[in-house]
Amino acid sequence: MKNNEKVTTIFALGGLGEVGKNMYVVEHENEIIIIDAGVMFPEGDLLGIDYVIQDVTYLKQNENKIKALFITHGHEDHIGGITFLLQNVNIPVIYAPRIACDLIRNKFADRNVNYKNLEIYDKDSVFKYKHFEISFVTTTHSIPDSFAIVIKTPNGIIFETGDFKFDLTPIGPMADIHKMAALGSEGVKLLLSDSTNALSPGFSASESCVDEALSDVFAKHNSRIILATFASNIYRIKHIVETCRKNNRKIVTFGRSMETAKEIALKNNLITDKTIFIEPNEAKNLKKHQICILCTGSQGEPLAALSRIANGTHKQIELIPDDIVVFSSSPIPGNRASINRIINKLYLKGVKVYTNTELSDIHTSGHAKQEEQKWMLRIIKPQYFMPMHGEYRMLKTHGDLAVDCGIPKENIFICKNGDTVELTKDGARLGKRVQAGDVYVDGSRIGDIGSVVIKDRKLMSQDGILVTILNINPLTRELLIKPNITTRGFVLVNENAELLSKIENKVSEIVVKAIKNSYNYVDLKNQIILELNPFINELTGRRPIILPVIMEVRENI
Repeated sequence: MKNNEKVTTIFALGGLGEVGKNMYVVEHENEIIIIDAGVMFPEGDLLGIDYVIQDVTYLKQNENKIKALFITHGHEDHIGGITFLLQNVNIPVIYAPRIACDLIRNKFADRNVNYKNLEIYDKDSVFKYKHFEISFVTTTHSIPDSFAIVIKTPNGIIFETGDFKFDLTPIGPMADIHKMAALGSEGVKLLLSDSTNALSPGFSASESCVDEALSDVFAKHNSRIILATFASNIYRIKHIVETCRKNNRKIVTFGRSMETAKEIALKNNLITDKTIFIEPNEAKNLKKHQICILCTGSQGEPLAALSRIANGTHKQIELIPDDIVVFSSSPIPGNRASINRIINKLYLKGVKVYTNTELSDIHTSGHAKQEEQKWMLRIIKPQYFMPMHGEYRMLKTHGDLAVDCGIPKENIFICKNGDTVELTKDGARLGKRVQAGDVYVDGSRIGDIGSVVIKDRKLMSQDGILVTILNINPLTRELLIKPNITTRGFVLVNENAELLSKIENKVSEIVVKAIKNSYNYVDLKNQIILELNPFINELTGRRPIILPVIMEVRENI
């Protein structure tokens, strides 16, 4: 580093090497701006965990530098972590597009968050700080009011795409390609670009294709149509409303998030016909071909409306054999098995199921595929490139696409969360790492569920739990009666009397030997676990969680 060289530092606290929990940070001297604060939904191995969020230790340590949090759009992987962030870090102001603001306010209300400094920005907004000038470029995505963010710094322009695609026949506004091109001509130092679909060749299908495909499904059938999609895909909901209007169908919505999306769409005039929505009891007076049920559960979530419908546990909807169920969505990684279970249950009920295939475009992604990613690279013409928003293989492939588009390989940064890129007047380089990692949200508890707890939950789910209750006289240091063994998820007590008897005898042996030498609760419990674990494993090939419970009894039993 040259003497008195002022660097601009860019890094991610979430969103690199993963799809979700997006959070990107730009720092120059005494100023920090943050872009997005999302959550990641846990994989199946994170038992009991509701969300995964960012480790914001660095932001907490540099809280006085933070100027604002900027939100690119209103999806959960970009706004879902805001309420958790505010519990740990003071954010002076949050700027977000109109739809995202509505969604964030709902989150504040749900979690009783009293935060007043939430402000709306639009495509013409500009925010100036000592070292930064922030402006916005309209993009196309699956939710209205999606933006890329332009950060002008003392060391060059940073362009962060947000989630985007290039759709030449969109439902909402076109991406502002002219503004992007003007920035490219001005000179962009560093591009951060969405890598979600970097493994998919070609162009993403237009939303208008989905409109046509859904219209075909509606035109073919006179049965009741049950349609599941992402509640956050407000453009898709707008499609469905238009399709139902053309086919003289009324819509009944089920699922809390779907109700919220509907209300926000109506409030912002994205949907103007309120009369198309009816209450469930009103649907009883209509014929089957006049009804569309719009619900949550496209990812097979066990508590979502579609799952309850398929299971026959929904209080207001009962499937009938000629129902049509449409999944206007694609499986999120890790959800395919859950979706398939729901589909099988639906087929068993005698209904017809439509899913997205190469032959049926009833869903399209809101993320750019390879050719669109190349187009972004060609338009912006960055000097340096940092792929973002994707698993490592996606980031790496996106980096390879950038090489194909003429960016030198040495100018491409394939980073992990916590890696820093430093911009200088003369170029860019990797800097020192900052603290980054996963924080687990379990109900109302944040951050106090670590890897040890997760490991114990996995063990309990696999091998069960064994509790041994000991009655000990602390005065005489005697085990008064044989240990009482209780198990859950390990073996059936009635069918394994001999095994449990051997375990009881082994525990008795361990306790009698241990309390002769020394006696304290901690040492005794540890000794039981230490010796009993290999003993049970040898007998059964399993390692249940062992919980010794010591009861002090000062009288003979």
